[in-house]
Formats: sequence, structure tokens, C-alpha cells
Amino acid sequence: MRTSLKVTFAALSLIAAGTLVACSSGSKDSSDKATSVVIATDGATKPFTYSDSQGNLTGYDIEVARAVFKKLPQYKVKFQVTDFSGISPGIDSGRYQMGANDFGWEKSRAEKYYFSSPLSKSNNAVLVKSGTYKTLADLAGKSTVGNPASNYTKSIQDWNKANPDKEIKISYSADSTSINTRFTQVESGKIDFMLYDKISLESAVKEQGFDNLKIEDISMDTGDAEHDGYEYFLFGKDSQGKKLQKDVNGVLAKMQADGSLARISKKYLGGDFVPKAEMFK
Repeated sequence: MRTSLKVTFAALSLIAAGTLVACSSGSKDSSDKATSVVIATDGATKPFTYSDSQGNLTGYDIEVARAVFKKLPQYKVKFQVTDFSGISPGIDSGRYQMGANDFGWEKSRAEKYYFSSPLSKSNNAVLVKSGTYKTLADLAGKSTVGNPASNYTKSIQDWNKANPDKEIKISYSADSTSINTRFTQVESGKIDFMLYDKISLESAVKEQGFDNLKIEDISMDTGDAEHDGYEYFLFGKDSQGKKLQKDVNGVLAKMQADGSLARISKKYLGGDFVPKAEMFK
């Protein structure tokens, strides 16, 4: 995940920690012989993964995963709801075989995990009350709060290390920090901005009604145009993860070509944010 953007406590209460939601298909015989895959998600990064009004796990990443594994009956899949910070360690230990949580690409992360083909493409953006910000340099001296496990927090840390005279003030949040808390902090002036992806920020502003806040695209200056703004599924970096990556990517390419990904994107993300066909080769 680029980070963990939390839904309200009331919505979170609908998801019991450790809840398993089955999404496999196929005959009983094929299921008996299928390879078990546990997909970890925090269920609280809307619109990519969240619980609906009935407490059912859903969201763009979740529904894409469900659609993919309907085409892969050799796998028996379950979703495990857990804290975002526990997803990567769980993959490391073999407890989970895949992560579905708006994961962005980051060099140190790529050294430990395999990534799927990109699922969606969003702009990097900041949520602010006032002011104009186009690059990280414009945020020098400004304050924010970040999840320690997120790509955006890492980007700010890297910026501060490389630019100690233009440091961005950052403190750290727990996995349980709600979306309302983060937005209210910006609204009240406790922090100056929230750095995230534009899709998620626009979805949250619309749902939570923070009409007095604005969203501005921002250049991260990462020097990594190949991955910047894309989000992915995550797999363990072992033989099982490699095979899973290959099988999942094969289905994703077909879904991109036949418009299936675009339909899911329009439903959950509010538009067609599916990457171009060449990104699935």
C-alpha cells in the first residue's frame, strides 16, 4: 500500500480482526486439490479495501482479486483482515501468500517481494486547507502525520535525509488512526497536509464531506517514472510467490484486454484508472 487510509471506527467495527472471507470457485474435487492462498488486507483503505454497510469485505483490490481467482481454480483463496503493518511480516513468515492493499512500488520493498502487474494508476497528491504545493520542496517546513509502513512516509524520510535544510515535519500514526482523525487534523491546522494518492483522497473527501479542504497534484521527484503512482498486489519472494505472480499476471492481462478491470475500476474508483495494455506484458 502506498499507505493505510483508515475508514471510520464504526465501519471498522464491522470487521472482526482475523475474519476469513472465502472467494474461491470450482468443483469440490478441484478445491480439495487446490493450493491454499491467504490474501492479507487491512479492510480499511477505501476505496481499495473496506467493509460495506453489511460488513462484507470489498473494494477495488478485493474485487479484482476475486475476479482473478475465479479464473484460477487451482487455488483455494481466503482473505485475512489484519493491520496494514502486519501484512509484510505475515508474508515474510509464510502466514500470507499475497497482499492486497493499494501497495505501491518501493526499492527496498522490491528487494523482498514480487509485484503483480499494476492494478491502477493514480496521481500523487496532497490534502490541504490552503496554499499551493507542486513539489516536495514546497512542503519544506510544513507538518504531516504518516504511517511508518507507507511509501509516502518513506518518501518524506528520504527527502529529509537528502535535504536537511528543507525538512518536512513528520510524526507517526498507528494503524488504527481513522480517516476522520487525519482529515480533521488538516482542517483544524494541527497538521498542514496529508500526502497520499489522488483516488483515495477524492473518495474520502466526497464521502466524509470535507468540502473546505482541497486536493492538489504533487510531483514526488522520485526519479522512478516506471512505478510512480501505480499500485500492485504483493507476493512472497520465493518459488511459490513467483508461480502465483505468473498466474495472477496472466489473468490480469486478459482482464485488461476484455475490459473487466475497467468495469471494476469504474464501480469502485469512480473512473477508468486501469494502466495501458503494455504494462501487462
